[in-house]
Amino acid sequence: MSDKPFVHLHTHSCYSLLDGAIRVPTLVDAAAEMGMPALALTDHGNMFGIVEFLGAAAKAHVKPIVGSEVYVTVGPRGDRSQGQRNIRHIVLLAKNETGYRNLMQLSTIGYLEGYYYRPRVDHDDLERYSEGLIALSSCLKGEIPQLLLDGRYDEARVVA
Repeated sequence: MSDKPFVHLHTHSCYSLLDGAIRVPTLVDAAAEMGMPALALTDHGNMFGIVEFLGAAAKAHVKPIVGSEVYVTVGPRGDRSQGQRNIRHIVLLAKNETGYRNLMQLSTIGYLEGYYYRPRVDHDDLERYSEGLIALSSCLKGEIPQLLLDGRYDEARVVA
């Protein structure tokens, strides 16, 4: 068994509608009780719980890692021809203030310019607002996992 602490980098709260149920203070308290020095909050398509998360983390002495599981379109965000079939997930974590601001910008773009069933951004948005962000491959609905499941290994390497 390792002495190194475990840190969740992909966690949903009650702000991930229909996907997470735990309230932010309860989540942070549980992380603290388990000895986690840090915790990321990566709700689906939004950052609604971040202010509450920052307060709860400070109170529990847990380092907050601000993030979001962003919905990304395979093509341009304005393309609605494929409905929801062209949506993939990516987890984005802010590593500094620039990343935090870029994550807020992406969230805003998703809601104001890309909304179609869900708040969506595209690859151009990710490229433009990537500074200060760490990207994780996400869940099975992520672009890389989907390519791997389809046997498209070379494309998955390019995307990674």
